[in-house]
Amino acid sequence: MKAAAIARPPVLPSLAWACTAFTGVITPVLAMLLVLETGTQTTLALAFAPILAVGLMGSGMIGAATATRFWVGWVLALLTGLSLLLTANALGIPAMTSPLSIAITILVASFSFAARGALFALSAANKGWLVALAIVAGEAAIVLTAVAEPGLLPSWLLALLPARWASIAIQSSLTGEAVFAARSAMIALAGTGAATYVVIWLWPRRWTYSIMFTAWIALSALVYHSM
Repeated sequence: MKAAAIARPPVLPSLAWACTAFTGVITPVLAMLLVLETGTQTTLALAFAPILAVGLMGSGMIGAATATRFWVGWVLALLTGLSLLLTANALGIPAMTSPLSIAITILVASFSFAARGALFALSAANKGWLVALAIVAGEAAIVLTAVAEPGLLPSWLLALLPARWASIAIQSSLTGEAVFAARSAMIALAGTGAATYVVIWLWPRRWTYSIMFTAWIALSALVYHSM
């Protein structure tokens, strides 16, 4: 990341890394164990996509903001995705329909989340990881609520959330269903990640935020019409 050299070291770095591990790995694993304890492997298969999406978001976004390096968040998210897939497999989740598809999905989602975290490291200075943590917590609450209470939240709200996009794409990779929606979600993840990276590359030019915001709204509309 070209602008990383001017990003300030995070406040309370030990706590920041602890939050990265907690939201990226520990919480998703505990969530899977809780789902399995109260349900079956089939229930876990239905809940796994949003759990994995939140894990990728937590490790990628908070990790990049903490390290003030885009690539660190990307690598952490990829490792998180692999570890959560292995954990789910050990817990008896049904075999994936397309391993290559889910690998590509994790790669793109990790890129998108890490880019956002790297931008927070610049825009929020040494408190970037706190911004990332708040966003991860907010999106996780909404996405998991949508799983627990289908139909409770409006579709337009869910369509605005990158965590929801990742969940849709992961679920399609696992089951082979909703292919059109998954493609739209993948385009949205890649598009917002690229737009965010443009902002990072051109930092500190703030007018580039309009590019990112426009891309986010347009791609959210794409996801909404495909749901």
